[in-house]
Amino acid sequence: MLLSSSFLVSHISFPSCCHTAQSFPIQKSTFHCCLGATFQDKRVKEQKVNILHYEDNMKRRSLLFFLITSGISPALPAFGKTKSKNPYDERRLLEQNKRIQRENNAPEEFPSFVREGFTVKVVTSDNYVKRDSGLILWDFAVGEGDCPKDGQQVTFHYVGYNESGRRIDSTYLQGSPAKIRMGTKALVPGFEEGIRDMRPGGKRRIIIPPELGPPVGPSTFFSSKQFEVFDVELLDVQDCKRRTIGFYSDVVCN
Repeated sequence: MLLSSSFLVSHISFPSCCHTAQSFPIQKSTFHCCLGATFQDKRVKEQKVNILHYEDNMKRRSLLFFLITSGISPALPAFGKTKSKNPYDERRLLEQNKRIQRENNAPEEFPSFVREGFTVKVVTSDNYVKRDSGLILWDFAVGEGDCPKDGQQVTFHYVGYNESGRRIDSTYLQGSPAKIRMGTKALVPGFEEGIRDMRPGGKRRIIIPPELGPPVGPSTFFSSKQFEVFDVELLDVQDCKRRTIGFYSDVVCN
């Protein structure tokens, strides 16, 4: 059984834009209408997507502008690039250190301290000797006699300097030498180690690292962990003994 073309056309469903099509003679114009509507819908969707992308970009830019103007640093991708040491920077720091030492009237062959972050490089001449403890020494004169022992009293002069070569203390300026009994923890660990093997008449420069230096804090004289430099002259070593008179007891050194 053959169906007429008018029957086929009457039973085909067209898009909404073509609802007026009722007969075969306008079938061609009807499909043109539907095709145009499809392209128009696609163009509208693309415009909406572009608008959404534009709004997202504007939001990101506004947020970035707010973070920068408010002083908040946005999280940016970091690259694992390490900073290589530049010999020129170390040489420049050494020259700057020497200039400051000259302004502070530091003694000859005073050590230089090159700081890079939390690390400190101590630059000295070949006259200095570094021990395993970190203490650095230079003997100007060896002296004669026996080295001090625990319980004995040592009499010495000293001049103390900070890293820049500025004098911070001196018994020469005070007019009298210092007297301390060895082994009583009256001295900082680095200083006591430095004079323990000296002999009377000996002169020595002692560079004390922070780990062997004095305690740091608001209740102490030192406010930061730095190297300390001392020029020491050991004058005398005396034996000490305890003396008791009635209820009174003291230590006498002679």
